[in-house]
Amino acid sequence: MYLGKYLYLPTHLSSLYLSLFLSYLVAHTKYSKKSVKMARIDMLVKLFMGFVYVNVILGYVESSYSGVTGYHVAIRRMALFKAAHIIRNGAPQPQSYSSPLVVSRSRVLHVTDYGADPTGRLDSTEALEQAISDAFGSPVDAHLMEGIADLGGTEIHLDGGTYKISRPLRLPKTSGGNFMIHGGSLHASDNFPTDRHLIELWPSSASLSYEYITLKDLMINSNFRGGGISIINSLRTIIDNCYISHFTTNGILIQDGHETYIRNSFIGQHINIGGDHREKDFSGIGINIMGNDNAVTDVVIFSASIGVMVSGQANVLTGVHCYNKATALGGTGIYVKAPGLTQTRIMNCYFDFTGIVAEDPVQLHITGSFFLGNAFVLIKSLAGVVCGVNIVDNMFSGDYTGVEIVQLEQSNVPFTNIDQVIVDRNNVRGMVLKSTVARGSVSSNGTTWTVDFSRVLLFPNLIKNVQYTLHAGATFPNHVLRNISKNCVTVESNVPVSATLHVSVDQSMVGYI
Repeated sequence: MYLGKYLYLPTHLSSLYLSLFLSYLVAHTKYSKKSVKMARIDMLVKLFMGFVYVNVILGYVESSYSGVTGYHVAIRRMALFKAAHIIRNGAPQPQSYSSPLVVSRSRVLHVTDYGADPTGRLDSTEALEQAISDAFGSPVDAHLMEGIADLGGTEIHLDGGTYKISRPLRLPKTSGGNFMIHGGSLHASDNFPTDRHLIELWPSSASLSYEYITLKDLMINSNFRGGGISIINSLRTIIDNCYISHFTTNGILIQDGHETYIRNSFIGQHINIGGDHREKDFSGIGINIMGNDNAVTDVVIFSASIGVMVSGQANVLTGVHCYNKATALGGTGIYVKAPGLTQTRIMNCYFDFTGIVAEDPVQLHITGSFFLGNAFVLIKSLAGVVCGVNIVDNMFSGDYTGVEIVQLEQSNVPFTNIDQVIVDRNNVRGMVLKSTVARGSVSSNGTTWTVDFSRVLLFPNLIKNVQYTLHAGATFPNHVLRNISKNCVTVESNVPVSATLHVSVDQSMVGYI
């Protein structure tokens, strides 16, 4: 009998030890007094059962080496002994526990178990829909927002496959949250509807139905038929590490709802690394934000007519790299289309030959970003309003063809409501610096000195604050500020003098009472 790597017990010794043990057990049971506690007998029985079990296993191992088939004989012997013990002492009582034994199943649902084809040759729509339906059918005894069932972290695992679908994967009408789809690729079939998205969080009512839904590690190919992902009226949705391509409408659509976070993702209509001969024909929107309080972080948009469209408030974009379509070809990196109440922050982004457009911005912050290839910021007038705008601490690089870093589009109506607009501290190479704050000096011998700020100031004919110093050496003439029209500052003295005029101007001085 084989007892492990280093010990071999012959079969006849095993049988001998078993016989001696049985003899001891019988003798002890037969001659002990009746006052001996049943617990002692039970202990001996359990000891014997353990010995028999070890003997059976060892016998089985021995048979596997020696060819002897004594396994079933040993099992039968153990079963007979167990039956005799039950007849004599009765069946053992079941143990009680403080909490019942719960048999649970995994909340990770693998779509291949539902018949989905991971090769992408066959249509897997129904299989994926069934998996999603099952996921929403097993909520835990908890809730997120009122009326939204907690699915307990249920996951739809795509098992690294590519799945062809012919209609959108729309979450069930029943509410749910704490749920994830991840780990594979989705490909739209040739008959996929052109006005839909491959994954849709689209409640059947106006109320919030989905919360804390995560879409992660996905590659989505829209096959030039519609869009990639739509998030409608949903709460706290996460899109992480996704690659979305070949869309014609939106790579990602966010409509209403609250707090959708998009991060670490790549989005493009056509797969390229720039310089694509089809660039003039790029269409669609990479990310279309039509809601409030959303965040886009560390995302690359490499082909689309518009990289990010923002038409809601309190959104933040950080670390976004746009080379979707050059401004010279009609493209826009980030289009802020929330006139009158913008409340958008754009920080540490990279605009690669494509820039920013903002319509009547009110509270817009652009900072720490890099504008390459004559990319610039365009402020577009619809009702002539621009208030609370900061364009500060950015870098601009161009080709020395005279492109201004910040431009005004006033073809509809000129800007008349201008307040708290600060364009300052930007460094420029190969482009024309524009600012709302400027400083200048001029020296001459006479009675008037004029500093022309029209080339640097952003708004024409607008100076709200002037500070100047007339440095005249040993002479002390009387002098006065005469004119600030057309962004030129003129100072006049009462007598001719050789002097230098130093001037600082501000187009948006904030008044304090």
